[in-house]
Amino acid sequence: MMTMSRARVLALGAALALTAALPGSAQERVKLINVVELSGAGATAGTQWRNGIDLAVADINARGGILGRQIDIVHYDTQTNPGNTRAAVQRAIDEGTYAVLGPVFSGPIGASMQIAQRAEIAQIVGGEAAGLTRQGNPFLFRTSLSQAAAMPKLATYLKDTVKANRIAIVWVNNDFGKGGRDAMLPELQRRGIQVALDVSTEQGQADFTADAIRIRNANVDAVFVYLNEDESARFLLAARQQNVNKPMIGETTLLGARVIQLAGEAANGARGHVGLSIDAPVPAFQDFGRRYQARFNIASDHNGLKGYMAVHMIKWATERMGRFDRKGVADTLRGATITPQMEPGILITTKIEANGDLDRESFLAEVENGQQVIKATLPMINP
Repeated sequence: MMTMSRARVLALGAALALTAALPGSAQERVKLINVVELSGAGATAGTQWRNGIDLAVADINARGGILGRQIDIVHYDTQTNPGNTRAAVQRAIDEGTYAVLGPVFSGPIGASMQIAQRAEIAQIVGGEAAGLTRQGNPFLFRTSLSQAAAMPKLATYLKDTVKANRIAIVWVNNDFGKGGRDAMLPELQRRGIQVALDVSTEQGQADFTADAIRIRNANVDAVFVYLNEDESARFLLAARQQNVNKPMIGETTLLGARVIQLAGEAANGARGHVGLSIDAPVPAFQDFGRRYQARFNIASDHNGLKGYMAVHMIKWATERMGRFDRKGVADTLRGATITPQMEPGILITTKIEANGDLDRESFLAEVENGQQVIKATLPMINP
């Protein structure tokens, strides 16, 4: 015969089990871990990415969570160190993350992505290096256009709009910079544009005076700048001081809010391709920008948008499945097209290629009077 105390224990256990099964209860939550550069050379990009994630989590939780579960978000700082990144991704998996968010820099992504792949957990990253998605990793997904998608657009712009025949390339000697340079060179060659000067610089480089002088003396029609945000600002300042009066053409890292803040007037006139921008003629981007500014008291760059959209990619995939399935997140994202009608937090129609690359509209922009101004909208490559 069961004792009264034994019966009470069983009843309590049953009640707790029922509570744990209730959507949104304290016991029924979903953990997401963000592995990102919050210090070191990648801190500017990583902080924006983290902020975008935090805003997405707040928005989703306020609307009831994912399938009734609230999100718990944890951020681990990699210090922009590949070894730390590998350790942090492994820790995230050991601690039961539903998916891995980050990192942003391409080098640390390349050093860590096999860990999430072995665990069969989706990893949503901010890196743009073309080589990341050429390694056959079915669990790796971008939140930005790859260099392979961006460079043809930039090369066409240099040829048709800038009318450049000879250019200088200034690039940062890391995975991001080398990937961009290697993707750009054949596009320039196809369009008959000569690389008259090829300048390699270092991550974290403080002084670009010598590089600016070389470019000033090189007899080029334009300068293609492919550096990290802080280094882009330093280069623009050096180029202005050395009277380099040639068009400065680049990608998102040349035209972002951080570059404009640091370079001041020297950023004016910088032009190029941007995959995401709160200044684009997309109402959802602009609304995001206002809410981001209100919450964090800084303007969002493309990394803030990427972090925000990364969480909503996970939300969409989970709700599409109708269940929580770690491996299923990757299976559901691969080859999908997500529209804002399906998931408002995706902000813009996004096609996810089978290899994890993205296809969506992008923009040509120029910095005017300290503001990024969108000049044209470029269509999807394969709508």
